[in-house]
Parts: sequence; structure tokens; C-alpha cells
Amino acid sequence: MQNPPVTMFGPPITFLGVPACDLDDRDSYADADVVVLGAPLDGGTSYRSGARFGPSALRQACYLPQDGSRPSLALRVDALKDLKVYDAGDVVLYSGDMAESVKHIEAAVFRIASSGAVPIVLGGDHTIAWPDHTGVARHLGFGKVSMIHFDAHADTADTQFGSLVSHGTPMRRLIESGALRGDRFLQIGLRGYWPDPPILQWMAQHGLRSFEMTEIVERGLDDCLAESAGIAVDDCEGVFLSVDVDVVDPGSAPGTGTPEPGGLSPRQLLDAVRRLCYELPVVGLDLVEVSPPHDHADVTALLGNRVVLEALSAIARRRKDRRDGTTWDRREPLLHGWDTDEQLQQIDDGRLHGHTHR
Repeated sequence: MQNPPVTMFGPPITFLGVPACDLDDRDSYADADVVVLGAPLDGGTSYRSGARFGPSALRQACYLPQDGSRPSLALRVDALKDLKVYDAGDVVLYSGDMAESVKHIEAAVFRIASSGAVPIVLGGDHTIAWPDHTGVARHLGFGKVSMIHFDAHADTADTQFGSLVSHGTPMRRLIESGALRGDRFLQIGLRGYWPDPPILQWMAQHGLRSFEMTEIVERGLDDCLAESAGIAVDDCEGVFLSVDVDVVDPGSAPGTGTPEPGGLSPRQLLDAVRRLCYELPVVGLDLVEVSPPHDHADVTALLGNRVVLEALSAIARRRKDRRDGTTWDRREPLLHGWDTDEQLQQIDDGRLHGHTHR
């Protein structure tokens, strides 16, 4: 039994009660499929801070017991039991020293990835995407890990307030370093009034594919996801998902640092993450920019918690289907395979499509 994890803010608990592990003790997570890691950093925020409290909120945000079990109705798996999921606690950081903080995060993520586990990093502001992706790329190869990035903002600035390290610059740092190829970087949900033309020009020159909300609305999110998935797996060993909660409309996710109206719905984000984690070889994920001081009734933390659960459940179902030779059918009725009455059997057989009136 591992000691409680080190958490910088809030109680020393794990994500929904999964077992704790110690990154300094390789044996404590030797059989891990997934390791959850907190990165409570918000020194890179440009507007409203508070994301340092995100990891604690995301671990706790659920009305169900902290019992290490969450059966998915849709995917018919219990990811927290079907996968070996551990929580390594938080990387101990000082938000006032951003350069040193990102080094510590990268080292922790690399340790997880090199063990063969998938790192899921709870942020923290979006600065952490730079060390998160880099840590995985150090293991699988620079340029061999694509990224699908959900965000209202491009995060491709050269500097922000004179700093190279901030939540507005991580994607440029990744591309400039070679860890991430620009033409294997897909952005979903951009909108609003930034970035300005010079940054857009830099993005175009480096081959980024950025789906602004107007295109998503016109084409449909499913079509844009399909295009992104096709590019992401081309000549890459795996896909990293980086999810900024501000991709969702602030009416449904107010607890974030830079809210921009007009985003995705919670349902769209959950479905998108589930689909990508089921269809693609996801080798890492971060969930960032949940800022509890600006949240209302914990709705943003609750959504972030469920984004992580959808990812875990889809990864578990993908592995199950690959192992058993099965396929998840999204149209399958909830009670298929259980004892059913005649009406449910008729629905299942396609003989009954709705209520009839005599």
C-alpha cells in the first residue's frame, strides 16, 4: 500500500480513488497502463490565474464514492478497474519560476512514458503542454508524436509579456524544438480575436491545420475530427491530446482563465475525446486551464473530470476490442445483452422503431 500522494493544494487523495504510486519507485507503477499526474502551475496565465488548484479539483469533482471504479454505460467497461491506473500525485512546483517548473514536469512525464504507461496530466495552465508533449516525445521520438489540440486559442505566440514560457506560447516552443511537427499539429475550436496576422502567418508557414469554430459549424464537428484523425496518425508513433477546457463555451465552463464565448458544448467535447481515444493510438493527454476560483457550482471541474474519464474509458474499450476482436457499436441499445422484455427485443431486432397508436 503506497503512502498518500503528494498534492500541493487540497487533500492528499488520488483521482477518484485509484491506487497511488511514487515516480521515484519504479516498482510502484511497473504494471501501469496509465499514470495520472498533477501539474499545479499557473504562473503562465495572462488574465485570470487559479489553475494551480485545478489538479485537486479534478481529482475530487464527482458525486460518486472515491472507490476506484467508474463503469461506463456507453462503452461497457470500467476503465479504473480494466486498466491499471495509478496516481503519482503532483509535481512539486513554484509558479514563480516557470523555466525550472517546466523542466520538472517534463522529467516526470518522461519517467511515466518511458515506463510504458500513458501519462494523463491534470493542469495547471496550458504552459504545461510544452513539457507534457516533450516528455512523451523524448520516449517515442521527436517528430513522431502528433497533437490534437482543443482550445479557443492557438497558443502559438513567440512571447507573452516578454516571456518565452507562458500559456500563450507552448505550441510554438514544441514546434521550434522539433518535438512536434507543425504539419502534424491539429487545432480544434479556435475562435475570437487572437492571434494577430503575424502569428497566423507563422502558423501557415509551419503547416498547422487549425479548425476555427465557423468551419466546424459549417462542416460539422465529426467531419473535422475525421480529417484531424487522418493527419494525426500519418507517419507518427502516437497521438497526444491537449484539452484546454476553454474550448467549451464559458456558459458551460466558466471556471477558466481566458473565457471566450461561442465554443463547443460539453457533450461535443466529451464525444470528441471519447471518439479520438477509441480510434487513435493516444500516448498522452493533458487537461488544462480549469480554474476553481472562477468556477460556479464546480461545473467546470465536473466537466474536466468527465473528460478524463471518457478518455480512460475509450482507451480501455479500444484495448478490449483489439484483444477480443470486437467492435464498439455506438448505436447499440443500453440494455442489449441483458434480460430483455419483448418490446426491447423488438427494438433490438429492428422490428419496432417507436410507439404506435391504435
